[in-house]
Amino acid sequence: MSDLRDLYQQVIMDHNKNPRNFREIEDANHFAHGNNPLCGDKLVVYVKLDGNVITDVSFKGSGCAISMASASLMTESLKGKTLEEADAIYEQVHKTMTGETADRHLLGKLEVLSGVKEFPARVKCATLSWHTVHAAVDSDHDISVSTE
Repeated sequence: MSDLRDLYQQVIMDHNKNPRNFREIEDANHFAHGNNPLCGDKLVVYVKLDGNVITDVSFKGSGCAISMASASLMTESLKGKTLEEADAIYEQVHKTMTGETADRHLLGKLEVLSGVKEFPARVKCATLSWHTVHAAVDSDHDISVSTE
């Protein structure tokens, strides 16, 4: 368990300091705003869909280290995935962060997010980007998501 905690902390710090896909996608055809008023996390998730495939996904915003790292990990994991694959990953990430048994094969390196369950108050921080991307691909217009 100590190894997982150490890995969790290392990955969170790396993705917070050097977030991947931290940019606006100019020709995104789906996007949504996410807000966690309890922690002050605010972000916009941009998605470019080509049919049923997420060809690009990114985010912009500010928030705590867990929120930013989770968003960064999310963008890396969803690029090139079909909407069905993205939904399956979303479900497994949510399970692992809330302490449920998840499919480790589908999670891959996202398994590191299971460390969030050690800090229940931070689960909303870690899931904000995931709820936001889910809302973005389910809508054809700008929407807002709040984790209140």
